[in-house]
Amino acid sequence: MKQSRVAVAALMFALCGAAHANDTGEEKIELVMRQAIPEAAGKNVLIATVSYTPGLASEAHMHRGSVFAYVLEGHVVSQVEGAAAKTYGPGESWYEAPGSHHLISRNASKTKPAKLLVFALVGEQDPVKLPIPK
Repeated sequence: MKQSRVAVAALMFALCGAAHANDTGEEKIELVMRQAIPEAAGKNVLIATVSYTPGLASEAHMHRGSVFAYVLEGHVVSQVEGAAAKTYGPGESWYEAPGSHHLISRNASKTKPAKLLVFALVGEQDPVKLPIPK
């Protein structure tokens, strides 16, 4: 059982583009769960936490599937292309449509950490996020 959890975690980190450690200057992504959806062949639900150290921002990116983000702690500034940037606090959430460009995702504070819970629909082999094509 423990080996299968370790194998799943290792696979998820690879599929997510690696879990980013804060000392790399990127957000830290921690897998909570990945589960195939029987009524949607080829699709998985991915649940993860995304942690930002004070002042940290993600690179602009996109997602192949739908993403739902919920702020657990701190405040996060988020902007999806075509919409204004908005600051979200604990208990607030937003939705990102498949293929939308997530231009801004950053900790609003220079002194306090922030943390999100992310629920995403992804293909069996899809990473959770991708760079925006140039």
